[in-house]
Amino acid sequence: MPLGPAYRPDPRFQALGAEFSDPVEPADFPKAIIRLRNDRIAARVGLETLSDAEWVEAFARFEPLPDNQPDRLAMRYHGHQFRTYNPDLGDGRGFLFAQLREKGTDRLLDLGTKGSGRTPWSRDGDGRLTLKGAVREALATEMLEALGVPTSKTLSLIETGEQLARHDEPSPTRSAVIVRLSHSHIRFGTFQRLAYFDRADLIAQLIEHVVEAYYPELAGLDTPAKAAALLAEVAKRAARLAGRWTAAGFVHGVLNTDNLNITGESFDYGPYRFAPRYDPDFTAAYFDHSGLYRFGRQAEAVFWNLNQLAGCLTLVGETDPLVEALNSFGEAWMSELRGAILNRLGVKPLDPEADAALATAALKLLGEAEGLRWEPLFFDWFCGVASEARAMGGVRREVYAGETFEAFRRLLAEHEPDRPERLKAGYFAKPEPQELLYDEIEAIWERIAEADDWSGFEAKIAAIGVAREGYGIAVP
Repeated sequence: MPLGPAYRPDPRFQALGAEFSDPVEPADFPKAIIRLRNDRIAARVGLETLSDAEWVEAFARFEPLPDNQPDRLAMRYHGHQFRTYNPDLGDGRGFLFAQLREKGTDRLLDLGTKGSGRTPWSRDGDGRLTLKGAVREALATEMLEALGVPTSKTLSLIETGEQLARHDEPSPTRSAVIVRLSHSHIRFGTFQRLAYFDRADLIAQLIEHVVEAYYPELAGLDTPAKAAALLAEVAKRAARLAGRWTAAGFVHGVLNTDNLNITGESFDYGPYRFAPRYDPDFTAAYFDHSGLYRFGRQAEAVFWNLNQLAGCLTLVGETDPLVEALNSFGEAWMSELRGAILNRLGVKPLDPEADAALATAALKLLGEAEGLRWEPLFFDWFCGVASEARAMGGVRREVYAGETFEAFRRLLAEHEPDRPERLKAGYFAKPEPQELLYDEIEAIWERIAEADDWSGFEAKIAAIGVAREGYGIAVP
């Protein structure tokens, strides 16, 4: 198996031992049709040189990669699901397949699966993933990356030839397995499981592992201090994630404690939505009847989940430092939200007061301007005043009128454009931006389901790539 020079295996999670995962076998799929082979992402970890046959062996048959993790490990965790504790969770249709170092950053990255078969934690499920679910996840990860959100990356999408029964969509339906590249699959719920069993010793062991693998700057502290410092770092990254979700107009849909990880990356996309306009009550999941995870409550949901993590860490840490670390989230969230909206507008920060005023004005405009969708505002006014002629001569020129807009434009003009040369990209010569609203996703899927026509999916992935290059927003 020829691997690129960037391939650097570093399988660390397995050293935690049997209390943290279970070795499992992947499903034996009848077919393996590559539907997405993301060589751009593969090149980050030296996997772009694989032939298609080797790609299938690795990402549909899950033959271990050279010098990497010998076992496929279904990770153990618990979690609150819609704030009800569930001790019967764990990787029920996926496993940790490999760990590698990222080219250029040296970050430790995971290859994790979804739809790869049953595990001890599958409960009554079949361990499979619908092809529609895989398509939706691939689109989500590409779009979120383009908009500057820290997210897992869809490395591979392979159709597997099985017919699945699902109660919430027409059945039988086609099946798939995906592999995602993520900074970590250790969840808040990983700590919750150990606290549930009152295993302070294992919590201390997990803290040591997390610090060594992801936060080496915290090494050298004793365990109580390390617990508080780790919580502070996780809170900071969770605040950044929540701020960038908001700036992207994104609703995750299921913000349970098993869907937040300790490195602040978004992952595992089920019933997500991108908001067409600013609406705090906009909800992604059809089963979220109370709107617990609606758009305007996502930061609160993240903070609630951080509280559960903090509770676990009290088994090894001291209360006051943990509370102080937890309470850092609020200020960090507001700062990150301001910064995220300025990133989306392509302007430089001025001062906290001016930045907050601009962010508030942008959200107010999105909520009040008749006919203004979320993404077009950021597209039209990217790099601030440098785009004024383009915006006022574009298809939404009549939308940009009235007192609410004038307040926004005045505040925007106070901020200097950030790298305005980005406007030379062909993306900004188009009349409309790339969006990923519900109806478009459904239309892409309909062509696949009815005619096995993948042209819409492939064109959308390519078009999002053009947007990503045009915006050039750094993803932490």
